[in-house]
Parts: sequence; structure tokens; C-alpha cells
Amino acid sequence: MTMRRHRGVGWGAAVMAAGHVFAAAPSVAQTRPLELSGSLKSVFLRSQASSGEDYVLSLNRLRVEAKGDLASGLALDLQYDNELLLGSYLDTEEFRALKDRVPPQYWRADANYFERGAVYGRHRLYRAAVTLTRGNVDLKLGRQRIAWGTGRFWSPLDILNPVNPLALEREERVGVDAALLEAKLGPLSRASLVYAPAPDRGSPSRAVQWHGNAAGVDTSLVVGRLLGLDIVGMDVASQIGDAGIRGEAARFRPSAGPAFNRLMVGADYAFANGLTMSAELYYNGAGSPAPADCYDIAGLRTGRAASLATRCAGLYASYEITPLLKWVSYAVRNSDDRSHAIDSRLVWSIAPAADLTVGLQHFNGTRGSEFASLPTAFQLQLQWFFM
Repeated sequence: MTMRRHRGVGWGAAVMAAGHVFAAAPSVAQTRPLELSGSLKSVFLRSQASSGEDYVLSLNRLRVEAKGDLASGLALDLQYDNELLLGSYLDTEEFRALKDRVPPQYWRADANYFERGAVYGRHRLYRAAVTLTRGNVDLKLGRQRIAWGTGRFWSPLDILNPVNPLALEREERVGVDAALLEAKLGPLSRASLVYAPAPDRGSPSRAVQWHGNAAGVDTSLVVGRLLGLDIVGMDVASQIGDAGIRGEAARFRPSAGPAFNRLMVGADYAFANGLTMSAELYYNGAGSPAPADCYDIAGLRTGRAASLATRCAGLYASYEITPLLKWVSYAVRNSDDRSHAIDSRLVWSIAPAADLTVGLQHFNGTRGSEFASLPTAFQLQLQWFFM
């Protein structure tokens, strides 16, 4: 597996900026033993490629995780994936284009080790980060998930690890190679600074976030430059009775072109009978207000683009049929061209450490609309966790 490195000066500057903080503050954290765990997951998918040909795909992933303290105040989060892909999907032009696409991370920490016919093997570092802790200050370096924002379907603030509302594996979020410095300012407040160098000598991402709570309202403010976009934004989350409400707003200015806004409002409610529902409305000032040839359908298929419209709505529902069987559904509507998509699944805990998921994704819309060209997909997932 190869490792690529560019512009190491940026990493050095991020570490030096926090050096005096760690030198001055003693560590009081309790040492946690290093533990090994992981999962074995198999995903079967039946759908159509962009060319219209039917395909089947079997993705099999072994994930091994090592988490714990290497020393007092020095924690490790290492997650290694080894994947084996089988099926006719490997013979499509769509897969050949995807497998050669350069990963978005700063370091190249993935490689394929086998490719022959309908068999493809690859491995990667899914997460690889160390956290230095001194007093109330943490410095996390490496490939990590930086979770900003509150959106379940769309998030104007979650730029580095964006949400994909219709991903087949929603829990899988691409990590970012970054330095994240966080200082706890109180029981419910913190200040964060992120620096993420870009691959291929591009413009690095850097931003600050302040998070606090007052009168039962969580608030965050974000200012910086993320993935080539200058951003000023905020999110809020609170309760009205038994319902949770949340919202995000951000203004972006790209290096070229006009500035635009993105807004999201959402609500969540859990009923006593086991039904949980969430709803979101999203405005994307960078989207297209009507079906257009400029729709990035390829980006939508691969997850590079989360939404192509200016106005979208999302609805989530889950219901515990029994303690071991749960129904989960996501519905997304493009309010501009009136196309929509539904992802419905049954999740069955077949053993204390094993889950079986059966699901169907269905897309509908008029010709030229956002979801009209996306194919129906049937999936079967089996995941076993081990320690």
C-alpha cells in the first residue's frame, strides 16, 4: 500500500501552533487499554449501470479496528479495511471509471491487490488518527471524521465529510486527513480549529468553529475556507416540547463565480409506539431550479453530489416492529422538478452481534429530472461484529 505526501509544511505549522498549549497543560486523562475489534460485512446489490445494463455486485469487507491509548494522553484510532468485490458490475464502464478515480484525501492510503475478471481486491486505511490530550485541549492528527452540522439528509456545514441522503451504506463516511485542535471552554462549549491540506497541491481547508449552549439551545458558528469555498455559517438545535428542532445556514463564496447560500431546517419526533420521524427542508443556492443538461447525474450516482436542485425535502421514518426487527425508510423529493426517491429497509438482529438488512431503492420522475435516470436497486446486507 502506497502512502502519498504533499506540502508537509502545512502539517508542521498546525502542530507548532498548538505546541505551547500542550507544553503548558498537564494531562489528567485515564489510560484506556488498546483494544482490537472489527466487523465482517457482505453487501449484495442488484441494479443497473449508467449504460443501462443489469448487474450484480457482491462487496465483502473485513474491517479491523485498534482503539485505545498508546500512552497517557496519547490515543489511537486505526481502522483497516480489506475488501473483495465480485460480480458482473466489475465488467461495466461505470466501475472501471470509479476504480481509477483518485481518492479525495491528502494521503494515498489505499491500493488494489488483485484484479482478474469478475474479482477485484483492494485495501485501505478507513481511519488512522492519533489524539494528543493535555488538560482540556485535544489535538487529533490523521484521517478522521469531522462532524459539523445537524443535518440527517443535507448539511450546509458538513463540507469535509458530506452527507449523502441516499447512500446504500449511510454509516460509511469518507474521512479527511486533517489536524483538529479542540479546546473545551465549559461543560457544553468548545472551540475547534481544523486544517486539512488538499491533495495535488490545491488550496488547503482551514476553519474555526465555536459551539455553546444557552437556555437549552445548542449553537455553533463556523468561519473559514473549506474545499475551495469561503464559508460563514451557523447551526442551532433545541427542543419544543417533545420535538427536536434544528437548522443550519451558511453563505459560500467560491474562488470564481457568485456567492450563494445554503439553508436547512429540520424536526425530529419519537412517538411512544416506537415510531420515530424526521423531516428536513433544504435550499441550495448552487443548485439548478429546473431540469437541465448541467445536472451532474454522474456525481449523484457516485455520491460526489448530494443534491442537484435548489429546493429539496426529506422524510425519515423508523418503526420497531419487534425488539429485533426494525423498518427504516428515507424519502427525498426534488421540489423543483418533482422527482423523488425512496429507500426502504428491514433490519433484523439475527444474533447479538449480527444484523441482516433487506432493502429497496426506487426512483421516479419525468424525463430529464434529477431522479428519473437513477435505477431501482435491491440490496441485501449481512454484518457481523467481533471483539
